[in-house]
This record gives sequence, structure tokens and C-alpha cells, in this order.
Amino acid sequence: MNKLKLALPKGSLQESTITLFQHAGFQIYAGSRSYYFTTDDPEIEGVLLRAQEIPKYVEMGAFDAGISGNDWIMENRVKVVEVCELKYSKQGFRPVKIVLAVPQKSKIKGPKDLKGKIIATELVNLTKAYLKKHRVNANVEFSYGATEIKAGTLADAIVEITETGSTLLSHNLKIVDVLMESAPKLIANRNSWQNRWKREKLENIALLLKGALEAEGKVGLKMNVEVKKLEEIIKILPAMKKPTVSPLTDKKWVAVETIIDKKTAKLLIPELKKRGAQGIVEYPLNKVI
Repeated sequence: MNKLKLALPKGSLQESTITLFQHAGFQIYAGSRSYYFTTDDPEIEGVLLRAQEIPKYVEMGAFDAGISGNDWIMENRVKVVEVCELKYSKQGFRPVKIVLAVPQKSKIKGPKDLKGKIIATELVNLTKAYLKKHRVNANVEFSYGATEIKAGTLADAIVEITETGSTLLSHNLKIVDVLMESAPKLIANRNSWQNRWKREKLENIALLLKGALEAEGKVGLKMNVEVKKLEEIIKILPAMKKPTVSPLTDKKWVAVETIIDKKTAKLLIPELKKRGAQGIVEYPLNKVI
């Protein structure tokens, strides 16, 4: 049997990544202390690794493919195939930011003020590229973790990954610049991508993952509407495209089905009812492709 060796991120992205795969139709099982995962797809052989390490091991060919943040792909300077971007994070469905942060009382207001300063970060190559872009000479020191507590004591500034900024704020830090936004990407080893079976397998996985992401925050609505009230109902439906309208056995009525943002459902459903829609059903979506 053909096998695809797939590396998924362990740590902060692990839970949201596994949830995404489950919504895409893959059942994944991983123990809290295990570095391996199993799935109901017998063609996938899975490993859990830190997102920081996945790009280099995919490039080396230890794995056919993996998911890692674009920041770590750039930091490792790897040559891999970027199959697709997947906009999700630990807490939601938006990219994270790579930021320059300093203590609240710091006089550093931007990159030009970093000359001769010490910057602590895990993202050494990205930070050096940022300084080079702004033509600033500064000392970049690798941080093994707990980077936030080093600002103002062991370093003048830090470059850190943040999703909401709340952790930085809790350490009395302020953001003075954003280096980039970063989202996870499905990446593939170049040789594996040339394999017809593996490429098709990865393209199918990408299709399902993107479909699951597209469905996040959306619900389906279906209802019965009198033909004479159809035009009025359609006007208030914020459909992705035109809603589906199907005839019923009673020719005076039609069935209407559409997809809407979940947050609008609580406002829309009473309005639909008021305008004559009946048998309104709201249902969850796993994938929109």
C-alpha cells in the first residue's frame, strides 16, 4: 500500500490542527505524550513535531509533507513545495503576527531606534532580514523561550509571535512594528511532489482542509416559501451565490436553501419567519468546496 508520511505540529497548534483535520473528514488519534498519531486513513503515516522543526525535515525528505507556519518556513530558509495556505491559529481563524515589542517605557519607537541594541527572538534569520531591510545594525540573540520576560532586562527589544497581543500586554510590553503576518501552510518535499500518487493525495488533502476552513463560521439554511413571496425572501438572503430554489409537490410553494454567516442567523431567521418562510432549518457545515 502507498503511504504518505505526514508531520503535524505538536504544541500550541496541535489541538486546532487535529480539529481542522476532523472537520475535513479525517479522524486523528494522538495521546498527550505521544509523538505519533493514527488516523482512519490507512494511507497516512503520521508524526507530531514542533512546528519549528517540520520545514527542515520535509526538505530533507524525512517526511513527504507537513504543516508549519510560514514564519518557520521562512526562518528555516527551506526549499519545499508550498501546497496551500491554511488560515487558522491556536485560538481562531486568522493569521498570527510577528512583531517587534519593547517595554512600555522604552524610547524605541521603530526599527531605526534599534541601532546597537540587543534583540531576543527565536526567529533569528527573519529578524536579521528585517534589520537588513531597514539598514540597521543590532545584536540578535537566539531565545530558547520565555522571550517576553527578557525585554527590558536581558534585551532591549524582542521579536515574537503573537495572536492577540494579550501575552505581550500582560508583560508590560508594547508593539512598535509588525514584521509580517503568518499562517500555517501545507508543504511538501520536492521529490515527493514529483510522485504522482503522493501529489494527488496531497492535493486531495489540501482540497478537504480548505473546504473545512471555508465552512468555519457558516451554516446552511433551508425553508419553504410561497412562490408569491419568493422574490421578497431572496432579497434578504446574503447567499454566497444565488440560493438554490427547488419545486415542491404543491406548486404554490418552493424549497429554498442557502449558506450564510453563522453570526447573522439569529437576526435573519426571525426576519424570514416574519416575511412568510416556513419550516426553517439551520444546520452546521463541515466543508464548503
